[in-house]
This record gives sequence, C-alpha cells and structure tokens, in this order.
Amino acid sequence: MASDIHMPGPVCLIENTNTQLVVNPEALKILSAITQPVVVVAIVGLYRTGKSYLMNKLAGQQKGFSLGSTVQSHTKGIWMWCVRHPKKPNYTLVLLDTKGLGDVEKVSVEDSIWRQSPHF
Repeated sequence: MASDIHMPGPVCLIENTNTQLVVNPEALKILSAITQPVVVVAIVGLYRTGKSYLMNKLAGQQKGFSLGSTVQSHTKGIWMWCVRHPKKPNYTLVLLDTKGLGDVEKVSVEDSIWRQSPHF
C-alpha cells in the first residue's frame, strides 16, 4: 500500500439509506490513492454469524470492524478496510464487511411487498 495511505480502522464504503445506496466520498478517495495491486475479500452471510470477527482476523487485528454483543444485526451497509497483504508485501488487501442477511427486525415494508409479489 502506498506509504501515504494509513487506515487505523474501517470506514463505511456504501451506506444503505431508506431510499438509496450512497457511496462515501472519503472511502473512494482512499481507494483511488492505492497504487499497488489489490486483493479484495468480501464477506456475505446471515446476520450474527461472525463475519466482522473473521474480517478482523484477516486484517490481523483484534478490533476494527464493529462487533455486536447481542443477537441483533450490527453492521449497516458495506464497510471497507485497506491493510497490507499478510503474504504479498507489494499488495493491498481490501476487506469488505457487509450487513448480515435475514435480520427479521430490519425488513422494510418494500422488501416484504417485493418478496410476497410474484416475480417473472
């Protein structure tokens, strides 16, 4: 990773608002400054199954991606953390942590209508 890029922790890459997906300009600036090859690792799965924990381990850190302490979904949107690749010194590892799937408390009315409607 270029020496001027230092991410002490993750930043939100994409925020899911009530009406649209919004890209964080700060995150785009960080990505644009990377001059090395990148390896991207994204994780998707059911909520509360350890996705953020695993991404912290891949970053080689105990803390970073926020971990919840309840059974409720914790991550919102897509979070990004750029770190040095642990095995390839001239590569940047871009970790993407996503909101968990299947959180019954986070299903919107639009999602419910869409899921109940026939799709062809």
